[in-house]
Amino acid sequence: MAEAAVVGASDELTGQAVVAFVILKHNQEDAQTAEEASTLLRAHVAKEIGTIARPREVFIVAELPKTRSGKIMRRLLQDVAEGRELGDTTTLTDSAVMTVITDRLR
Repeated sequence: MAEAAVVGASDELTGQAVVAFVILKHNQEDAQTAEEASTLLRAHVAKEIGTIARPREVFIVAELPKTRSGKIMRRLLQDVAEGRELGDTTTLTDSAVMTVITDRLR
C-alpha cells in the first residue's frame, strides 16, 4: 500500500463502519487484483488491530482527493462512502480526482 485514507460511514448494523480508500504501490498493482488486495488488507487489520477495526469496504483508487496544502479531504471520501452527493470540491488541487473515484465505484 502506498497511501490510504479511512473514514467512518453510517451502517445499519453497527452504527458506523470503517471504509478505506487505498492507493497500491506499482509492484502491488501488478501482483494483485483489487479484490485480492482488499481481502488481504481486511484480514491484516483484523489480525493486527481486531475485527472491530476491519474495514467494511476497501476501495482501491488511483489518487486521493487533496487540498493545495496536501491534506486528504476525508469529508469528500465520507460522502462517497455513504452514497451522498459530493460537497464543495473547490479547495482540491485536482477536482477531477473525485470524478475518477466516483466513476470507478459505480
